[in-house]
Amino acid sequence: QVQLVESGGGLVQAGGSLRLSCAVSGRTFSEYFMAWFRQAPGKRREFVGLLTRTDTTTSYADSVKGRFTISWDGAKNTVYLQMNSLKPEDTAVYYCAAAVIGATNERPYRYWGQGTQVTVSS
Repeated sequence: QVQLVESGGGLVQAGGSLRLSCAVSGRTFSEYFMAWFRQAPGKRREFVGLLTRTDTTTSYADSVKGRFTISWDGAKNTVYLQMNSLKPEDTAVYYCAAAVIGATNERPYRYWGQGTQVTVSS
């Protein structure tokens, strides 16, 4: 069984930064695509960004491009989401997820973390 555990959420003022972590543990991990999604109150969960573990290439939703950065530390089996220039509209529960194929929709992602709350005050 694979487990994903997020940490690093919290309350920050607009314009500030936060870094989320997602630690991966469990069996030999063959899910090469790590993604971040978020869900704001009353809204559907949406794609934030994606990283391919084999070559660390990334892609992002337009709403976060240039502000958010995803990275991978293989020694720690941890994926990070660095969030800069945060806006109130970034307020959501953030989830990391893992899949054997890369996608911007939820369906391929078999493993999910429990989520971590990010609140951006204006």
